[in-house]
Amino acid sequence: MLKRRSLLAAAAATLLFSAVAQADYKDEYTVSTVLPSAFPWGQAADKWVELVKERSDGRINMKIYSNSQLVSGDQTKEFSAMRSGLIDMSVGSTINWSPQVPELNLFSLPFLMPDYAAIDAITQGEAGEAIFAAIKKRGVTPLAWGENGFRELSNSKQTIDEPTDLDGLKIRVVGSPLFQDTFTALGANPTQMSWADAKPALTTGAVDGQENPLSVFDVARIDQVGQEYLTRWHYMADPLVFAVSNSIWDQFSPEDQALLKQAAIDAGQWEIEKSRSEIDATLAAIKERGVEVTELTDEQRDAFMKATQSVYETWTPRIGEDLVKQAQEAVASRNQ
Repeated sequence: MLKRRSLLAAAAATLLFSAVAQADYKDEYTVSTVLPSAFPWGQAADKWVELVKERSDGRINMKIYSNSQLVSGDQTKEFSAMRSGLIDMSVGSTINWSPQVPELNLFSLPFLMPDYAAIDAITQGEAGEAIFAAIKKRGVTPLAWGENGFRELSNSKQTIDEPTDLDGLKIRVVGSPLFQDTFTALGANPTQMSWADAKPALTTGAVDGQENPLSVFDVARIDQVGQEYLTRWHYMADPLVFAVSNSIWDQFSPEDQALLKQAAIDAGQWEIEKSRSEIDATLAAIKERGVEVTELTDEQRDAFMKATQSVYETWTPRIGEDLVKQAQEAVASRNQ
């Protein structure tokens, strides 16, 4: 009888704790993204919000703020805002978060990942676990991977299929010093600017080219601002990360933490498969608009790889030699 009362008391305490915890939940949780629903990035966030709402029976409400609204358009401040609790959740970019999490620069090392299997070998292996641990240590809980795709190169001047073709070209790059170093090593003149400034600069010829995933090139109609030449060189990929501020994460019950995480995993896998399956159609649409698309051979890609080895010498110590080695070994053994 005493044992039964103890069990009932424990069950009642658990229910009471759960009810109190849920009572403390916010009416709405903010979710930051850079790109809206027209892009795979935004669609990943949409799917996460949808799955969480469905699986929590509406108890957990999340609202997406795209175009980096919550950080006044400065996407590089997103991680810091989430860490401090100004943003609750995000589907964010490894590039944009790399200033605060140096390990994320791994994905920007030029020509590290030649194909999708290489991306998966890193994100789903020991290197991916180490990166998630580094993110968690800095105040944000990572839940799952998404995909922003390989970043390809376009320009308004000429076909590019060897490093010397980049000599002197003014290329818009994102606000990461690693990108600056990569394009400098290739002989280009890299110019860091926000995307809001990039399209006008491409239109006026202030810059000659840019690098972005095919989905961005297509939806943003970059071909309309003089970008007539596109090189698919797969020089780096930008995985997305579904994440929650540590301070917010700790407020959820263990059951709801599991719900949020599984919903992120499912949304990420859905978005990755969707993004990859749409590449051929996206490429065909770009070609139909008159863009000249160059596909590099393995030998041509090797030439670019050799030309950017100085970037590895500079950045491997900053990223972590063990992590870079783990990633390289994962890529090398991906098809075994």
